[in-house]
Amino acid sequence: MSYGYTQPARVPEPSRRVRAKAAGALMLGWVALLWLLEIVDTASGHALDTFGITPRHIGELRDIVPAAFLHFGFDHLAANSVPLLVLGFLAALSGIGRFVGVAALIIVASGLGVWLTAPPYSTTAGASGVVFGLFGYLLVRGFVDRRIRDILIGLLVAAVYGSILWGVLPTATGVSWQGHFFGLLGGVLAAFVFRRPRAVQRAEPRGVNGLIP
Repeated sequence: MSYGYTQPARVPEPSRRVRAKAAGALMLGWVALLWLLEIVDTASGHALDTFGITPRHIGELRDIVPAAFLHFGFDHLAANSVPLLVLGFLAALSGIGRFVGVAALIIVASGLGVWLTAPPYSTTAGASGVVFGLFGYLLVRGFVDRRIRDILIGLLVAAVYGSILWGVLPTATGVSWQGHFFGLLGGVLAAFVFRRPRAVQRAEPRGVNGLIP
């Protein structure tokens, strides 16, 4: 006796335009939040600076997440805003849920790295760890997922923002190379942790040499 088999219906993925709108709205909202927080910080006499990370104090572990959303002045914030907006948008195009997981891993990796290795009595805050993490994520994501389009995006990101890699070296006073370095590592790790499932990859059309376009 044979039994029929009903293949489960596939939920259609959002169109590229819908994904782009969602990614753009998310990153514009993120950057707007950073500017709002800096305005509040300035108006309050920099009361929010206390949420920066002071290394190797157990109580400071709770500041790992908020520190990624705070800055020491508008110049500091302005330097991070454009790359965060651009790299975040490119990363979020693959899905908001996936992006949230990637960003969370980067924030934790960067913050823990600062907490463990930053100089004593220092205070670290800023979104630059996230910027370096998204850079690392975009750089390797295409190779991990075997997607031609994402490989090309990674190469473009490397060409435009590759010079930021100097920021992982301890060459500039007052710059948290620790946050940059561990953020970059977190981004590379996120590409593997949040790689696309093989079942999804097999269901998509393949291009040259088996790579997914």
